[in-house]
Amino acid sequence: MQRLQALKETFFGLDVVQQQILSAVVVVGLLAYLMSRSRKQKVKTIPLGEGWWGAGEKPLSEDQKIYPFTVQTSDKEIEDLYERIDRTRYTDPLEDSRFHYGFNSTHLKKVVSYWRHEFDWKKQVAVLNQYPHFKTRIEGLDIHFIHVRPPHRENQKVLPLMMVHGWPGSFYEFYKILPLLTQNHDGIAFEVICPSIPGYGYSEASHKQGFDSFAAARIFLTLMERLGFSQFYLQGGDWGSLITTNMSQMKPHCVKGLHLNVCMPARGFKMLLSLMIGPYLPFLVGFSREDVRRLFPYFEKNVYSILRESGYMHIQATKPDTAGCGVNDSPVGLAAYILEKFSSWTDMKNRDLVDGGLERKFSLDDLLTNVMIYWTTGSIISSMRFYKENFQTDITSRVDAKTGIFVPTGLAAFPDELMHTPKSWAQMRYRNIRSYTFMPRGGHFPAFEEPQLLANDIVQFVKKVEKF
Repeated sequence: MQRLQALKETFFGLDVVQQQILSAVVVVGLLAYLMSRSRKQKVKTIPLGEGWWGAGEKPLSEDQKIYPFTVQTSDKEIEDLYERIDRTRYTDPLEDSRFHYGFNSTHLKKVVSYWRHEFDWKKQVAVLNQYPHFKTRIEGLDIHFIHVRPPHRENQKVLPLMMVHGWPGSFYEFYKILPLLTQNHDGIAFEVICPSIPGYGYSEASHKQGFDSFAAARIFLTLMERLGFSQFYLQGGDWGSLITTNMSQMKPHCVKGLHLNVCMPARGFKMLLSLMIGPYLPFLVGFSREDVRRLFPYFEKNVYSILRESGYMHIQATKPDTAGCGVNDSPVGLAAYILEKFSSWTDMKNRDLVDGGLERKFSLDDLLTNVMIYWTTGSIISSMRFYKENFQTDITSRVDAKTGIFVPTGLAAFPDELMHTPKSWAQMRYRNIRSYTFMPRGGHFPAFEEPQLLANDIVQFVKKVEKF
């Protein structure tokens, strides 16, 4: 009754023209809703496909063994890094520009000074090797992954979980969350597999054009099968969200649950309708008060804001090799390019700070370790090419964008994520949402920023699916 009264008061508070427009929109919306409800939900899959991404012709057979791998470095590698850092040419920033023009060069000099004189790469290599690394050959590429098992405990159910990173991150993003997930959670613990996307870090890059999220998803499904898992959980954000979603669409019978901290909704009339009605009658279109707070004003928070932060994407989706030349040759250029994202994507308000707020959530050792994974492997250009391959056509018209996801899904909505997706929008694609959580803090890199919060949400989601 209270909602009806609020609806009545809101409606009659509008002028006559607004009432007429709103009435028409509601009628059309209800008709569209009823039509969509009349269609039976049928579990559909997308084609698994096949591929060969190695150099030259595909051989008749491929080595399917899994080999241990160790991250290594050398004095020569470090000396080359120092020589390049010492030859860096800087440009003075504009007065009071802070991080609004990108990575402020005054603060960049401080970060680089730490990198050159205090950061210990050999020590960080030892940190990387604290978890077991492996490589295996799939579709012509050497695929790198870490595989972390929980300690043996009585009466413990161990569940396999693959976590997939995005750009400009790496498998190292998950190092703080791994000990949390391998703990015993009232009888549940996770066996975690974190692969490197081909072309990122220690996974070999494709030698052929066309390596997109479908290819990555198929390779990771093969990896899980090779490890002996017939059913497993998935978790992802950024590109990892798209890849794990594609995995769930290709083989839904293998995916026990899908947990995401980023998801892209299906665009269309329902989304447009909710944007028109949402600010005035949010509950009518499935919005909560928190959705309204995060979404509106929509153009400022979700259009203009994205435009200000997506210049990199347009470059990488068109001419990655050109843009990549500079950052692949200059370690300082690479650090500025990558670390700027860890500033603004963690919290847009960091652009107002002279130091970009980098050390509010991260240590310089952790940030530079991620940069060094890109630098020592020379993988920045191949990582950028992933944008080109996925945006060759309209990504919203691909078969995966038109196919629902029916596996049990959990969504963690972090407040400082680049774009907010309400549950009602997510349900247009993800048809079996078991958990949707408004997270209290955190941005685009939650496993790196807020590992405990993300771990807690993964655990509660899996317990719901497992009915623990």
